[in-house]
Amino acid sequence: MENVIIIGTGCAGWTAAIYTARANLNPLVISGSLPGGQLSTTTEVENFPGFPEGVMGPELMGKMQQQAEKFGTRVEYSQINSLIKNTDGTFTLKSDSQEYQAKTVIIATGASPRHLGLPNEKELIGKGLTSCATCDGAFYRDVPVAVIGGGDSAAEEATFLTRFASKVYLVHRRDELRASKIMADRVLANPKVEPVWDSTVTEYLTNEKGEMRAAKIKNLKTGEESELELECVFVAIGHVPNTQFLEGTGIDLDENGYIIQQGSGAGTNIEGLFAAGDVADHVYRQAITAAGNGCQAALEAERYLADHE
Repeated sequence: MENVIIIGTGCAGWTAAIYTARANLNPLVISGSLPGGQLSTTTEVENFPGFPEGVMGPELMGKMQQQAEKFGTRVEYSQINSLIKNTDGTFTLKSDSQEYQAKTVIIATGASPRHLGLPNEKELIGKGLTSCATCDGAFYRDVPVAVIGGGDSAAEEATFLTRFASKVYLVHRRDELRASKIMADRVLANPKVEPVWDSTVTEYLTNEKGEMRAAKIKNLKTGEESELELECVFVAIGHVPNTQFLEGTGIDLDENGYIIQQGSGAGTNIEGLFAAGDVADHVYRQAITAAGNGCQAALEAERYLADHE
């Protein structure tokens, strides 16, 4: 019987592991399908405190893992497929090959950005394809970029990118934005933003280094195809929280599948079950906020165990 099992190895998961390990809870971390979380697929991270020269995403995740293991965290590289709460208040978790028992569980499985499903997307992530303007916008100063989407997130990303890019193409399938009026008005009034209406990206074109150089655009009304020369595409068509394995648990999710946190921070409607990071956060989605939420989850799990001894 484990004191605490942490599902996920992004900033939230590793921070929760560091805190629970230092509390002598001997945590077990289950890696999930993407060890290191979304930062393991990014290049340089410049906005995480303590790294004035920046740090590579995989390196940051590696350092967090080393720190967690230094205090006694154990790691298993598998994926949890189901979770139930037992009548005695403990939890049973199952992977493809193993069953685990735990007194508390911290879910830090994150959220996966939606993409268009084009052939070379995976290869281009970190090489001109991203889903976070706050994370990567500063790398694209004085060059053209594009944002795909038409909601508030797309409008916000495009507006943010005007601080750096020479031009921001806003590619949307319709002839008006779905964003709230104030957000839509703001982005369309910016002289650096050029809307590309009734259109979708059909292909990403690369240079000899395998980096983004252009996007092939198709007008959905006329069928006309064209190319936009650019150096980065920011996909802002939403995220999918990794909560599919929680089906049937009774945990409260919002209409988009994000875990609804209870109380002061990381609790859920199920006692002993905590959530941290992007799996419960569809607003900020930053490495540092995920880490802070992981700390909250660890402290709340520690207090829960102390209260139920």
